[in-house]
Amino acid sequence: MLINSNNCHPNNDIKNFQPLVGLRALVVDDDIDSCALISFFLESYGVKVMTAASVLEALTVIKLFEPNILVSDIAMPKIDGYSLIRKIRALDTPLSTIPAIAVTAVSIESGRALAFKSGFQAYLTKPFELDDLVKEIVKLLNLPLYEQLSL
Repeated sequence: MLINSNNCHPNNDIKNFQPLVGLRALVVDDDIDSCALISFFLESYGVKVMTAASVLEALTVIKLFEPNILVSDIAMPKIDGYSLIRKIRALDTPLSTIPAIAVTAVSIESGRALAFKSGFQAYLTKPFELDDLVKEIVKLLNLPLYEQLSL
């Protein structure tokens, strides 16, 4: 993930992203640093974030936290992100319909196609601009101002 001083938003800029305030996001990644960076970034926009380091942990957290959006790594040990999203899609509604974004360091077209086939609605390849994650969340949740976002 790329981050630099040009991507930092002053506190008074948060008013432009009010649609994100109060959203609940579950971030799943076995890489602690990636998980922490994504969480910190989303929290800076007022998103309430819970994290999980594995698919089994994510399945427990999702039922308790009931997030509005899922951001999940694909390549994880033992059980991968493709399996996670398939398990989530098998849950009862509304959890089965949670919008989901796949993030991965493996950039191959077959992986992208499998992510969508498995149940993800968006796909970002690491490293990615953190602002692109916000744009995908806004788009997937049909939040106002999507067309006007210029991060």
